[in-house]
Amino acid sequence: MKVAIIGYSGCGKSTLAKYIGKKCKVPVLHLDQVHWLPGWQERGQADSEGMVEKFLDENSSWVIDGNYSALEHERRMKEADTIIFLKLNRLSCLFRAWKRYCKNRGQVRESMGAGCMEKMDLEFVWWILYEGRAGKQKRQYQEVLGKYGKKTAVIRNQRELDLVGKCFSRAPF
Repeated sequence: MKVAIIGYSGCGKSTLAKYIGKKCKVPVLHLDQVHWLPGWQERGQADSEGMVEKFLDENSSWVIDGNYSALEHERRMKEADTIIFLKLNRLSCLFRAWKRYCKNRGQVRESMGAGCMEKMDLEFVWWILYEGRAGKQKRQYQEVLGKYGKKTAVIRNQRELDLVGKCFSRAPF
């Protein structure tokens, strides 16, 4: 089983990945852990790509959450048995990110790079509401749907997300 989870910031990619990984007993890779170094510094591209490539090479089953088009994106999409695109509306994503911030303020989330304290600033709010939904990101999602639509589930709201969770809780893995 190989599951790639993509979607807008704050939509719940990491939470879903952790849930599926635990239920199905498969390794999980959070791309935020790969991309970010302590203090919100970006890891070098070659190192990041190498980490993702190594994970893919070493695991026959996996769950990977995150977009990051430069981190073996095409390979992840091609190898995935299922691609889950969390396409929640911008206000839902902002609300989820706010709840996450309140819960994890002053801490580093399990799915985040070491030393990256949870934060909520105007730049991130702008990203959630506008920039992260701009042309490049929309085109990337449309390309995935066009190329891998038959194995892609588009989740638009909490009810659909709950159904996905139920499907994996019954998975015979």
